[in-house]
Amino acid sequence: MAMLPFTRPRCLLPLFLGLFQGTLLLFFALFITYDEPSVQAEDTSLVANQVYGTFPFFQDIQVMLVVGLGLLLTFLPCYGLSALTHNFLLLNFSMQWAIVLQGLIHHFHHGQIHLDLHKLLISEFAAVTVLISVGAILGRTSPCQLLVMATCEVPIYLASEWVIVSCLGVLDVGGTITIHVFSCYFGLGVSKALFWAGQKPLHPKETPTPRSDLMSLVGMLILWVFWPSFVAVLCQPGDAQHRAILNTLLAMSASAITTVVASSLLEKDGKLSPGHLQNGSLAGGVAIGAVANMVVPPVAALALGSLSAVACVLGFRLLTPLLGRKLGLQDQCGIHNLHGLPGILGAAASAVAILAAPKDTSASHFSQLSPTGANASQVVGEQPGDSGVGRQALYQAAGLVVAIGVSLVSGLFTGATLRLPCLARPPERLCFDDSLYFKFQDQDESLGPDSTTEEGALALKERV
Repeated sequence: MAMLPFTRPRCLLPLFLGLFQGTLLLFFALFITYDEPSVQAEDTSLVANQVYGTFPFFQDIQVMLVVGLGLLLTFLPCYGLSALTHNFLLLNFSMQWAIVLQGLIHHFHHGQIHLDLHKLLISEFAAVTVLISVGAILGRTSPCQLLVMATCEVPIYLASEWVIVSCLGVLDVGGTITIHVFSCYFGLGVSKALFWAGQKPLHPKETPTPRSDLMSLVGMLILWVFWPSFVAVLCQPGDAQHRAILNTLLAMSASAITTVVASSLLEKDGKLSPGHLQNGSLAGGVAIGAVANMVVPPVAALALGSLSAVACVLGFRLLTPLLGRKLGLQDQCGIHNLHGLPGILGAAASAVAILAAPKDTSASHFSQLSPTGANASQVVGEQPGDSGVGRQALYQAAGLVVAIGVSLVSGLFTGATLRLPCLARPPERLCFDDSLYFKFQDQDESLGPDSTTEEGALALKERV
């Protein structure tokens, strides 16, 4: 029997991951170590404060990414197991890959890379960009394609983040520009290049069911609860971190209520759309990241949360169908509506907040820790007066342009790479089904003990 195209490289995934993990084992053995234990009481106390101050936030972010985001992707009724597993796999793969790249670029001294909790956290932020971008092509790609995408995206993100934060001095403590905007347009670029033929008809297994929507809604609730930790973890402890938590809570509360209002007004008979709730309720958390630690009035956080929710819901209702018809753009999870549009709103809000700040505003009111650990927010304090403030506002806009431009171009090239036949892209009729990648007992019993992988795939094809 002739082998189906997607079954030929069935050994490619374990081979790829095995070589990757084996190479990293060797790299870690040769170059990565921990800091020497401190014998001075002051240093020991400082390290303890850093651990106890950061690790609770780190745990919250872990729950967000592993559980919350994983469940959010389970809205596809026959693809929930794949969505959860691939999300978990990509998180670990991308984090380890980012640790290596970050270490070589920023922390390679005297032949050693000293690993600590902060560096691990920054590597996990790099992995977040991959998890978001994958949402544009969810269900129509193989695990090998996703791993290649992660391999390409992580170094591009690190370069983009360095330019935006370290070179331009953009203020973005919650990753609105560097993470959400970048990952959104990278994913859209990949989708456009990968599915160049245009908009595809609705797949029979693409429509959510009440049960799958319920699981996705649970994921949204988990993300909603823990989102303030994601925004505030890199803020300077004290007032800035306190403001970030409060502003994020207010913005997300407003976005949750506004999503219900907007969805009810746009849907027939005033009913609510589960997709709107799953995404619009989180839009405030995306938008507030760029201004979370700035001195803005509470009403500004509420307004930004409401505006981002309206943009998200209108994006699902109007913009996504328009982009599909005019540009043939596939966006399976609506990442443009949740991460792109609110991200642009947040970037604009950060420029407005800087321009509206009192002339005697000190640098501490805009202070943050950049993802590289350096203080990248001295621009406002070092350049007093209207010219310095105006220049910083321009830097915010420039950072947005860089994030969109770099991510779109690199995404298009990455998407073209993913079209390689050896990466085992599944046929359209076999997309959105866990049976393509997972072994189920009832399926094995129905096929018989002597059935081959190809026969199982054909049986699945007949069911579709």
